Amino acid sequence: MEPVSTPQDYVPILIQTLIAVGFVGFALSAAAWLGPKIRGRHKDENFECGIEQQGNARTPFSVKYLLIAILFVLFDVEVIFLYPWAVNFKALGAIGFVEMVVFVTFVLAGLYYVLRKGVMKIE
Repeated sequence: MEPVSTPQDYVPILIQTLIAVGFVGFALSAAAWLGPKIRGRHKDENFECGIEQQGNARTPFSVKYLLIAILFVLFDVEVIFLYPWAVNFKALGAIGFVEMVVFVTFVLAGLYYVLRKGVMKIE
């Protein structure tokens, strides 16, 4: 017969949760109460990577940045499929090897296509 859990079994979890929430609340309130309260134009200004703002934030930029980011994610995710294949290399046998060669061929064909289209060229 399996042991039946009772509400008393969850008391330690409840105590630990209350202690954690209490500590977070105490730390945040202590930081707000004891922390410095300096205000001013320079303090309230937006922080933009340490570089002074110039011009309008709505100026268009090249789509190439987005294309390169998307291609990076695409090829990065495809390469992730190589890891499980490498782990199960012996168990998959010759058929698994042929399937992976076909997969890598498609990935390399896609990379060749992208390079031929000139997407990676920065002008």
